[in-house]
Amino acid sequence: MAIVPHDKVPNQLSISWFDSAWVPHLNKDNVLDYFAERSNPFYDRTCNNETIRMQRLGLEHLENLTGLEYVLLHHQEPILYVIRKQRRHSQKQVTTLADYYIIAGTVYQAPDVGSIVNSRLMTTLHHLESAFSEALSFSRYHPAKGYSWEFKEEQNKSKKQKKKEEPGSVFQCKRVDTLLSVLTTKFPPKFVQVHPGEQPVPITEAAPPKPEVKSEKVVVTTSTVRTAPATRPNPQNIQVKQEPKTQPEKRLKLM
Repeated sequence: MAIVPHDKVPNQLSISWFDSAWVPHLNKDNVLDYFAERSNPFYDRTCNNETIRMQRLGLEHLENLTGLEYVLLHHQEPILYVIRKQRRHSQKQVTTLADYYIIAGTVYQAPDVGSIVNSRLMTTLHHLESAFSEALSFSRYHPAKGYSWEFKEEQNKSKKQKKKEEPGSVFQCKRVDTLLSVLTTKFPPKFVQVHPGEQPVPITEAAPPKPEVKSEKVVVTTSTVRTAPATRPNPQNIQVKQEPKTQPEKRLKLM
């Protein structure tokens, strides 16, 4: 059997496995068979489960064998199953090697305590290194003044500035106005603010009194006006002046 170098062994904490053909029929009775598929990278074929499957025996015979085995530790059908990989030394003595959980048919390896602590420490160191690098970028040195801090105020202001909201389209504005008018008619407001800065008051108190309009009787008197008939001028008295006709000028014709 060829020995695989440790550097080339894939980290099983960063991979997962899934078989869509099994998911609709997955239950606590066949979940170990689903986990024992050939394409599953988490399953070790040198375990005692393979021996029992070849002999067509039940899982209760695993207690009579010693070595590597897989058992169903917890199940919450139909979505969660927990499988434990352990090494059996006797019927009552076992050593846990790894735990695997199946969520909605996808198999993951549960991280151990060492991996969790290592991940948290690496995350903390990364943030500390980023903080020190950013603080170092603000430090300045002058031969006469020494060290000082110079913060980038422009960058801080730009971060605080909020992005401008995009104006709505004409259709959106009209639609909103229509909805507001409909809601206002259905649910009229009970309070109103008469002047800005003042507390709102009920509409009954805020309504100004209606001015009284005095109705006066208007008497219209009609008066008859007689007009004299228009006199027509006498055609005998009209004199027409006739202007003398001027003879046209004679022009010489050039040959």
